[in-house]
Amino acid sequence: MEAPGRSFGTTSYGKEAVLFCLQNRKGTRVEVTDFGAALVRFIIEDKTGIPRDVVLGHGRASGYESGTGSIGGMVGRVANRIGNGCFQMNGKSYELTRNNGPNTLHGGRDFYEKRLWDTEKVTDSSVTFHLFSPDGDQGFPGNLHIRVTYTLTPEDELQIDYTARSDEDTPLNLTNHSYFNLAGHDGGEVLSQIVRIRAGQITEPDENLLPNGKIIAVDGTPLDFRQAKALGQDINQNHYLLERGHGYDHNYVLEGTGYRRVASLYCRETGIRMTVSTDLPGMQVYTANFLDHEPGKEGAVYHARHGVCFETQFFPDSVNK
Repeated sequence: MEAPGRSFGTTSYGKEAVLFCLQNRKGTRVEVTDFGAALVRFIIEDKTGIPRDVVLGHGRASGYESGTGSIGGMVGRVANRIGNGCFQMNGKSYELTRNNGPNTLHGGRDFYEKRLWDTEKVTDSSVTFHLFSPDGDQGFPGNLHIRVTYTLTPEDELQIDYTARSDEDTPLNLTNHSYFNLAGHDGGEVLSQIVRIRAGQITEPDENLLPNGKIIAVDGTPLDFRQAKALGQDINQNHYLLERGHGYDHNYVLEGTGYRRVASLYCRETGIRMTVSTDLPGMQVYTANFLDHEPGKEGAVYHARHGVCFETQFFPDSVNK
């Protein structure tokens, strides 16, 4: 049985986007679109049986096209930052678009999340999107085929699987950039929600949030979430790491290897708990510090700290460090 797709509006260049709905027997529902391969809705019942949409998003493709903050989208070819917008590989130098001070962020200005992806396979529980990124795209080498599959399981797990194939060596660091708010996408600030992160270290950022090459311990800093605490407990401390990120915007060095649980988020108000699992070594935790009057779904307007991202990844600027 194929999950039905419906129109999600038209892009500025006249292409129609499609929205796909996945639902399990518990009534949990996930909606994803081929525009940016974005996660649009994640609806799950709270402790009183009320359905809550726990991800920020837009109501039509045009919102994702004009929006900021990479909300819900698939980010690449290299997520996060590349220092000075350049790198060397196999004896060649590559110049990228600098769009974050002196650095390249999330691939430069021609974002993957601003493109219409091909829909390859749809079932009642999963959707697979495909993007062809040609040699030279964003400045990177190699003709690259990317596939991203969203799967909703009977146990209310949303699994995101990435595969890619290139005809040349190329850096690749894909992630999903969803903002979570377990009080609901229109629930306001997430600062009272409880976070735990299984990481005792971070990659230390410079003033532009680019790793400076040092891995430092979180002991004694406001970035220590090894014991669960509210996101807002320490976020306004006078500490150089928070000042550089205007809140949390840091890459955690995750404990363990292989596919394992690395973080959790809990909302007392709704009783909803989320866990994060990955097989990657790092995770950027970002408290939406730069969202500002962002128009969202159902008339919501998103501001700073209205969501939190858990962007599993390879370390930022690892092409240079």
